[in-house]
Amino acid sequence: MKSVWLGGLICLFPVAGFCQYLGTGSVTSGIGSITQSNLYTCSGGRTTNQGTITANDLSIWPLPAAVNLTNSSFPASSDLYNSCVGATYSTVDEALAVLDGSDISTIDPTGEVITAFVFADNYFEMYINGIAVGKDNVPYTQFNSSIVRFRVNRPFDIALLLIDWEENLGIGTELSGGFSHHSGDGGLVAVFKDEANTIIATTNNAWKAQTFYTAPIVDLSCPNEIGQERLSGNCLIQDSNNGAAYFGLHWPRPTGWESSNLDDASWPVATVFTNAQIGVNNKPAYTNFTSIFDDPIEDASFIWSSNLVLDNEVIVRYRVEYPTQTGSIIPSNSRLEIFPNPARGTVFIGFADRRPIEQVRLFNVLGECLLREDTFGEKLDVSQLRPGLYTLFVKDGFTSSFQKIILE
Repeated sequence: MKSVWLGGLICLFPVAGFCQYLGTGSVTSGIGSITQSNLYTCSGGRTTNQGTITANDLSIWPLPAAVNLTNSSFPASSDLYNSCVGATYSTVDEALAVLDGSDISTIDPTGEVITAFVFADNYFEMYINGIAVGKDNVPYTQFNSSIVRFRVNRPFDIALLLIDWEENLGIGTELSGGFSHHSGDGGLVAVFKDEANTIIATTNNAWKAQTFYTAPIVDLSCPNEIGQERLSGNCLIQDSNNGAAYFGLHWPRPTGWESSNLDDASWPVATVFTNAQIGVNNKPAYTNFTSIFDDPIEDASFIWSSNLVLDNEVIVRYRVEYPTQTGSIIPSNSRLEIFPNPARGTVFIGFADRRPIEQVRLFNVLGECLLREDTFGEKLDVSQLRPGLYTLFVKDGFTSSFQKIILE
């Protein structure tokens, strides 16, 4: 083994070019070893393998990343569209109709049910306040989309691990266009709705996004770092039939990256990409549900780190705050009054200051909306409902409120 003294730094691999890299990541070279093969099979899909690779600093890295794909205790998402299992729904209502409520993860027992619609290229794992609530059912291809439901109080924190899977482990490439080494791309779009079917969050450039694995790197002098930004925009992207000389860059995830306690203020903001850049216009897992992903008022954007092609492991985070109307002052006597509770037959709903109510919704424990009033007086007829625990949603010009109610 050759070594070179560089003013206090011993370079062990000058021929391989390791010393050109001045960043904080661990550097790997060439293709890694497969430890598990064919983790998921789908007709027409790509082979899903996992493996490891040893870096120049002797650290060992999982490929394409450490994931919970085979962890049976990690909750799976529900299918919005998944041709691998025949779940080829054409509308959101069709996909939601097959859910019986057992899919709902509980973070706060008194919280509301939030429904997330997710299209990820390729794989995602979702955490709410540090608790696992859903993982992608298809790690690679065919392309699918997912539904994740969870019960939580606002505000809450979303953390998503995103993986652009790879056929050639360690160098981030796949077979495409007649080349054995083509750099694939990633992308995530997600929409979060509350119990009133109101959009409360969409993916956009208000999210944070940090990179933890970049490959392939042809020239180790091209990546650079500015603060917490891990930048590879100046790196060459090329197709080839020989990836033996390609490099990868790896960074460890911070402890508690999925929790609400993580300080992500210094993380880079997510980069937004168009539908055309992601290439979803021919994918029914997306195009069947443009009413959700491309809402005319609150259009969700595809997001990723700054490099859609070379960055293969990315974590994105966002906090959903409690809704308030900007510039409004909530009256001091704004207490919501619901009586009787427990109730039988009729429920009276109003505010102490007698301001008008705009909307009322009543949901069962499965998150299904059973009663809907867009013009509300003061009484809600519940005589046709079964006894049990329900959630009442009330909206006025200042705020939205949720209240548990028991029907006898």
